[in-house]
Amino acid sequence: MVWTDYLLALPITLLVLFALGILLIDFMLPQDMKWANAVTAFIGVCFSAAGVYKIQMTLPDGHVGMLGTMHVDRFAIYFFYLFLASTAIAILISVRYLETEHENHGEYYALMLLSVVGMMCMAAGFDIVLIFIGLELMAISTYVLVGFLRRDRRSNEAALKYLLLGAFSSGIFAYGLSLLYGLSGSTSLGVINQDLARRILDPQYRPVAIVALVTTITGLLFKIAAIPFHQWAPDAYEGAPTSITGFMSVAVKAAGWAMLLRILLWGMFPMRAIWGPLIVFVAIATMTGANLAALTQTNTKRLLAYSSIAHVGYMLLAMVVLSTAAFPSQPLLDALKGILIYLMVYTFMNIGAFGVITSLRHRNIAGDDLDDLNGLYSRAPVEAVLMLVFMLSLAGIPPLAGFWGKYFIFLSLIESQHYALAALGVLYSVFGLYYYLKIANAMFMREPAKGEEKLPVSLAMRAALGITALATIYIGVMPNRFIEIVNWSLGIAKTASVAKLVH
Repeated sequence: MVWTDYLLALPITLLVLFALGILLIDFMLPQDMKWANAVTAFIGVCFSAAGVYKIQMTLPDGHVGMLGTMHVDRFAIYFFYLFLASTAIAILISVRYLETEHENHGEYYALMLLSVVGMMCMAAGFDIVLIFIGLELMAISTYVLVGFLRRDRRSNEAALKYLLLGAFSSGIFAYGLSLLYGLSGSTSLGVINQDLARRILDPQYRPVAIVALVTTITGLLFKIAAIPFHQWAPDAYEGAPTSITGFMSVAVKAAGWAMLLRILLWGMFPMRAIWGPLIVFVAIATMTGANLAALTQTNTKRLLAYSSIAHVGYMLLAMVVLSTAAFPSQPLLDALKGILIYLMVYTFMNIGAFGVITSLRHRNIAGDDLDDLNGLYSRAPVEAVLMLVFMLSLAGIPPLAGFWGKYFIFLSLIESQHYALAALGVLYSVFGLYYYLKIANAMFMREPAKGEEKLPVSLAMRAALGITALATIYIGVMPNRFIEIVNWSLGIAKTASVAKLVH
């Protein structure tokens, strides 16, 4: 190992050290000082972000290290920042929530940090072994976090379903990766890509390669909760602690997308003529099934779970462009930009929405049902207005941030002449607007239940909601800087100010 290997591992190492530190100091903290675990975890996230920044300054064009298994390029650095930002916000919304649930334990924050370690391995992995290890570290940590409310039967049931379905999908995914290793004789994505490009037309090689593709892509689609591999998401989102539901909906989903893009674009790009039609079917099924299911939901967490699945369908439309557009071409670049911008804006607006739901948890108010939002404007006007902002952004209404994610995806579809898919995406966006406005209707038009008092909101929760709302509005109104940052992550930055910012 050389010094660059230690530098590339610095953010991961810092997160592991802080996670272990939280487990140690938790034993020494009295019950009334458990909030110190959250402070330690937040500091750990800040130190890890500083480590990512150091990599960015020292190796601005990225570097392959750890014996060729880790590729920390601009793409990976972009996702590192997304993971850390969503984790920091999730920590802020967790502090009061865990106290209310009487489950304020240090291992909660330790597992959260360890799951981010797995995410970083997934985003930077250039070797299928490292990617799989990162996936399992993230998944096992998340299984425990979903079932963290030990006295809640819904939480226990959700964790068990997630564990069983997750283990099954991981087995299928591992089988696909093992076939890729058997075909190429290497676990490196670069070697796999070269081998597939050279031998994909060989009649003896092609059938096994197709089986490897189908099994691998099945595992990938499960992790991003695309239909028909979505069954775990509504139950897990509903039963998990609300703060973890928000964390899963953005950080875990972003990690799944990072892994999917790494494997399909860096490893299996020569087979895009085969995986492209599969993605078309899955994208249409995902948008259709998720939007129709969301229309009938009365539980806000399940509604947002199906909403989250529908957004996966929109992003999969960009994958259709990536499977057909010439490389490099403007439609292909716009499709990639669309996915990365979508994940950025989705991080803020979705975890902000779950933050508002988390703030409703007080005494006997669970905050999970749509009826719990009745008359929210009279009880907590600021939270109601922020929730409306997040809902309109999720629906893609300008000038909020969610508009830009959809804009680049639909632009790439039109540029590549996929007019029918673009029209279908716009149509389903109208469906989304309907069920988002159901939430707005409950908050502003209905009367609150008798005896409900104004809801207290902690300082940490206010900070989290303020950050997410500001980002949602600012990115929507002033998108240029963020679009240029995405351009930088794809190696197409042209602006001197952004070059100065990110180098």
